[in-house]
Amino acid sequence: MPVPELIRIVSRDSPMALAQVERVRAELALHHPAVRTEVVPVKTTGDLWLGDLARVEGKGAFTKEVDAALLAGDADLAVHCVKDVPADRPLPAGTTFAAFLKRDDIRDALVHPGGRTLDELPPGTRIGTSSVRRSAQLAASHPHLDCVPLRGNANRRLEKLGAGEVDALLLALSGLERIGRTDVISEVLSTETMCPPIGAGVLALQCRADDTVTIDAVSGLGDPATHRETTAERMFLHVLQGHCNSPVAGYATAQRGGDLSLRACVFTPDGKTVLNAHEWAGLLGPADLGASVALALLRQGARELIDNIAH
Repeated sequence: MPVPELIRIVSRDSPMALAQVERVRAELALHHPAVRTEVVPVKTTGDLWLGDLARVEGKGAFTKEVDAALLAGDADLAVHCVKDVPADRPLPAGTTFAAFLKRDDIRDALVHPGGRTLDELPPGTRIGTSSVRRSAQLAASHPHLDCVPLRGNANRRLEKLGAGEVDALLLALSGLERIGRTDVISEVLSTETMCPPIGAGVLALQCRADDTVTIDAVSGLGDPATHRETTAERMFLHVLQGHCNSPVAGYATAQRGGDLSLRACVFTPDGKTVLNAHEWAGLLGPADLGASVALALLRQGARELIDNIAH
């Protein structure tokens, strides 16, 4: 198959997003040394708006402008964090995922200037996070800690921590790795302590559906196990129809032998109600596994729980 001479890559313009693009460029260079790449940075609504995301299209606020550049032909390839791509509705018409890169670490990390662990934090400690998923789980496991809404990219949140606006932060470990700031981590939380968001640690490569040349060029960057995990997780979220204020968490795991499992949770914002489901695929495909786990939670009352949360 022919390969393009140039691939224009569109992404958010945050330091972390641009670091993600550099990973894609490096992997493309290994697969197709002759292909040149060019970065098209854009600023999204989610980057500009530091209030409640529910007021600006939820998670779609981080992808709308990137999708628009791709569809307008201003770029050939978009790089997204899967956790930022809404799963309760289809991808924009005319686009498709060409590949999911090998998954990074899915865990969350605590950043505390004094080096304390989560269990060592005293009552009233102010934890900065904009995530309803993290807030709900902290309310359930550490109700003596106070969650403080804090938006902005990871570098900006670290600046706010240094300025004393909060006492500690919860951030994605993979994000801190991407910007080279693992030095600030005081504790890496297990998935039992803090269940990750759907799509955690996965970078998606999105193309126009009719651009078969670019699709063929980048599809080889995909990781089969990550593709199976991500397919299960996104179908789970699609069937569940959670919105951006829904405290939903979960992750799929593809074992070396091929077995696939999916664990997922739905919480009330105060952490007082927690619904859990965990299933193995067996003979089911990844998408069917995702749907099965979603239905298990819906049978437990997840629909009523989600619908009762304002958004």
